[in-house]
Amino acid sequence: MWKLRWLRVLSLILLWTLVAGCQHAKPKEEDLIRIKSVNREHNKKVILLVADSLMSQTIDYGMRQNELPTFRYLIEHGQYYKDLVSSFPTMSVSIDSTLITGRYPDGHRIPGLTWYSGTDRKTVNYGTGPLEVLQQGIDPVLADAVIHLNSTHLNPKVSTIYEDLARSGLKSGSINGLIYRGSANHTLSVPGWIHGPSSLPKQIHVKGPDLLALGTLSNPFEGFIDMPTGLGNRMGINNDYSMKALKYLIKDGKLPDFLYVYLPDLDQELHKNGPSSLKGVKALDDQLHSLLQTFGSPDQALQEVILVIMGDSGMTQILPANQNPEIDLPSILGDVRVLSPGETATKDKEFTLAVNETMAYVYAIHEKASLEEAVTLLHQDSRIDFIAWQDQGWVYAVQGSASKQLRYKAGGTLTDPYKQTWTLEGDLKVLDVEANDTNHTLIYGEYPDVLKRLSSAMNSQTGRFLVVTAKPGYELSDKSSPSHKGGGGHGSIRSAESLVPLIIYGSDQKPQFLRIVDLKAYFLDLLTKKIQYNE
Repeated sequence: MWKLRWLRVLSLILLWTLVAGCQHAKPKEEDLIRIKSVNREHNKKVILLVADSLMSQTIDYGMRQNELPTFRYLIEHGQYYKDLVSSFPTMSVSIDSTLITGRYPDGHRIPGLTWYSGTDRKTVNYGTGPLEVLQQGIDPVLADAVIHLNSTHLNPKVSTIYEDLARSGLKSGSINGLIYRGSANHTLSVPGWIHGPSSLPKQIHVKGPDLLALGTLSNPFEGFIDMPTGLGNRMGINNDYSMKALKYLIKDGKLPDFLYVYLPDLDQELHKNGPSSLKGVKALDDQLHSLLQTFGSPDQALQEVILVIMGDSGMTQILPANQNPEIDLPSILGDVRVLSPGETATKDKEFTLAVNETMAYVYAIHEKASLEEAVTLLHQDSRIDFIAWQDQGWVYAVQGSASKQLRYKAGGTLTDPYKQTWTLEGDLKVLDVEANDTNHTLIYGEYPDVLKRLSSAMNSQTGRFLVVTAKPGYELSDKSSPSHKGGGGHGSIRSAESLVPLIIYGSDQKPQFLRIVDLKAYFLDLLTKKIQYNE
């Protein structure tokens, strides 16, 4: 996930420079002028609140303890689903790309928080952790996160919801969303203490929705309200900034037709304290109460907007350090054969890794590298859940420390709950799939929508590589990847990390399927049934 890690990268740069203070962005009054939606009678605006790592188990527990009155009110007066299926890998940058484009990674081409580009022969890292950033280089990480992610990495052939809304004449906005590509021109203003020691320019021209608020990099509220954008406030990427911006738009009558609002605080807490922590959800409940009161009352909010609240991924409790929770991939594959972060490839290096917490990509970067041998080595570790690869149109999967194998491909006589058809051969228990031979249907178990989500990850990039996932309680590691011993982790395709809550307040309509990949079409349908958008 994004998880604020590219902001940690920016914080790290501060330690490298003696330049004090920030170069503030100039007020961007044109954002607040063009943001207000046209007067469309009888049409509600849509506000989407994405709370990073929000889980239904925590909501339910908090309500049982009578500590979440606002969540209880919204759920009792709206729709509440506990099993919205996320994207895979369950990392924010890839999930947000799915949410905003309506496509899985095989469509939007953002394989994870970190991945290896065979075309450019380099590791792309949007900010997994300080140690990896130092080894891979601050300049490339900043350039990938701030410039390339939206401009070139996100598939330009796939439209975003912001682009679709602009074509229909509707207004949109993003508050602290990482994936924001749209049709309006914007300028990111990079503080002097960042562009000074790096090669980033002072200003970066980007395309976004009508309103683009991205912490201190793009703060259209400067000069209008005091926003928490300092380094101690994670440069504005925090719940306080997001909610202040949202409430300002409500009070000033400037809500766009569609507004995405990212709430990151909960994720950081759960990574540290584990998924059972209730503190962050209670804080979010208070913020939701304040939001409803900004309209005057919950009933007035109901008349004006459709409020959608969702998580993006769940979390698994990682075992404490004394229970060996880290699966050291370089050690398993043979340390001398694995390229270290930031290291230049040589003829002796056969593999490179892209670790996304509880999942990882293992890339063969040398022609002599044997993925079959890598599978054999990884297969012996009982902490590994499954290993997958692709060959001649088939996706293969094997369980860690077991002899079971399954292969499958799209198309065939078996239909899953999402009307997707498949051909499967081998042991279906590898991916916990059940087939009904009478009506030719499939049922998913521990891995929601696994056939599509896994095959999407396998087709999200070029090259020869494996997908590896960890069993609950464990996480994968490289030489410098961040660790969450005793805390929470995600990335894998299991239900605990894949099923998230969805609360809809203000509409009886529901998505066709309860998957994040289906929400873009749902939002477009809420706003207008006449809109034309790219599939």
